[in-house]
Amino acid sequence: MKSRLFALSLIAASVALPAAAPVSAPRVGVASFEALAKPLPLPYHAGDAKATIAAARARAVKAHKRVLIDLGGNWCLDCRLLAGVMETPQMRPFVAKHFEVVTVDVGRFDQNMDIPAAYGIKGRLAGVPAVLIVDPKTNKLINAGRETALADARSMTPQAVADWLAGWVG
Repeated sequence: MKSRLFALSLIAASVALPAAAPVSAPRVGVASFEALAKPLPLPYHAGDAKATIAAARARAVKAHKRVLIDLGGNWCLDCRLLAGVMETPQMRPFVAKHFEVVTVDVGRFDQNMDIPAAYGIKGRLAGVPAVLIVDPKTNKLINAGRETALADARSMTPQAVADWLAGWVG
């Protein structure tokens, strides 16, 4: 009898539990980027990026969130469009609930390039915005290979940007 219970417990332990249901992005209330609030945000500022990321990681661990590191520059339209989508009334609470967001100014690819390098991104970024989704406990990059998926955000709809962000909720 004990061996049978043991065998059943092994079988039960080997059955993969279904993954948590994916989180759906809220419906963004704008159909195109032209309808975003004007002027678009200027989210990138000079500062100590490493210290800002460390503080965001600490908050994210306590709040059970992921860290979203947005690498870009105020000169970049796609970067500003991403910030505009994240600032819509529908997305702002969603982003705040799931992510600690850090914007890092990379200048003209000549500032703070040690940040992507710390997450295994070697050489020049393929584009901006480069969005790094980081597990705050392990400090590991979750979206490796997909960091620049939003570098051509202007070719997407605001809803597609929102859906992409929702795909990385933990």
